[in-house]
Amino acid sequence: MPGIKDKVVAITGASSGIGEVTALLLAERGAKVVLGARRSDRLEELAARIEKAGGDTAFVRTDVRRREDLSGLVELARERYGGLDVLVNNAGVGPISPLDDLRVEDWEDTIDVNVKGVLYGIAAALPVFREQGFGHFVTTASTAAYRVVPGMAVYAGSKVAVRAICEGLRQEAGDALRVTLVSPGMTSTAFAEGATNAEVRARNVATRDTLAMPPEAIARAIAFAIEQPADVDVNEIVVRPTAQA
Repeated sequence: MPGIKDKVVAITGASSGIGEVTALLLAERGAKVVLGARRSDRLEELAARIEKAGGDTAFVRTDVRRREDLSGLVELARERYGGLDVLVNNAGVGPISPLDDLRVEDWEDTIDVNVKGVLYGIAAALPVFREQGFGHFVTTASTAAYRVVPGMAVYAGSKVAVRAICEGLRQEAGDALRVTLVSPGMTSTAFAEGATNAEVRARNVATRDTLAMPPEAIARAIAFAIEQPADVDVNEIVVRPTAQA
């Protein structure tokens, strides 16, 4: 995979789920992966797996709610590998509940991670990409960016915002930078268990266990966008399980 080999790729939310399998896949295809997440122990375990398989990796604890943590992740990539080719803004939360629950702290956390975390990633990487003259933003959104259902208003709002931000970034990026939005449908991760309303959580877990696709499907979509030639920009990819309405 000449389009991936030796590229330096930083990934947020890399300790589990889509971020973890994306790191494994890209490392297998020859990328140098820089891992960021809040759980340092999981990052250390993942880095050991990648290195054992012959991959090249570095990691640093990264809380995307802290702008300085995103700056530190990008700086680690530059210090260790001399630059950054791709930033995968993957970290996200989904404390889903009906608005009537008035879980205002959950709303704030959703915005802080899903929206501000993406913006902090852009703020950290965009000057580096401009200086280099190349770079690629890949952001994990959700099919909730396209369809709102009861109980998911705030979460969907965060993903609609991310989609709008990425489209604006694409239009401002010029001919040297690439911007990709990857929107997964129901995926077999622990995400469904993050709903803070018990009824919503039970419904989401049951749906996940019935029809969800593996996170590797999203990792392959991310790899597809990255491996394209420099003059090809894959802007939006929506990936759903075949059975999802």
